[in-house]
Amino acid sequence: MSGEPGAYPGPRSFAVRPIPENAPRIISADEAWAAPAPWAQSALALDFRHQHDDDDFGPQPTGTSALPDPHPLVSQLAQAVMEVVSGQRPPAQLIRHLAPTVYSVLARRALVAARRQQPGARRAAVVRRVRLCQPTDGVVEACAVVVAHGRVRAMAMRLEGIDGRWVVTAVTIG
Repeated sequence: MSGEPGAYPGPRSFAVRPIPENAPRIISADEAWAAPAPWAQSALALDFRHQHDDDDFGPQPTGTSALPDPHPLVSQLAQAVMEVVSGQRPPAQLIRHLAPTVYSVLARRALVAARRQQPGARRAAVVRRVRLCQPTDGVVEACAVVVAHGRVRAMAMRLEGIDGRWVVTAVTIG
């Protein structure tokens, strides 16, 4: 049987070999901060002994002059937010434009709307009017009048310039 093609060749002998030691040597904290370290390259000069300002990392505020006109964005976001709240649009479509706290509130409202949604065609929300004011550089406060499902509703939004784009940091729907 062992001569047939595809047949099991039978037991093989295995050799057990020890695993070579390849873990790096454990060094003390004093040795790690000693200068110059033999394992560090001299091309990258980072000093981790000093505290760095957290202002250099994380979201950076952006001035109004470096941002696009907020009026069309507010109109589109007002309609999209109303569609999310009514369960017609998934909230994940707006995640790029919403602060995390605002996103979590709208996502929760979308879940509630999905539970109570009745079958049948619903008309999309229509934004009737948008008003903007700029209390400070890089901040826009907007209000919108939106007609959704036969009701006229008011919406207030605060947009802040963060990382070169407008981000909604607060929403109130009346």
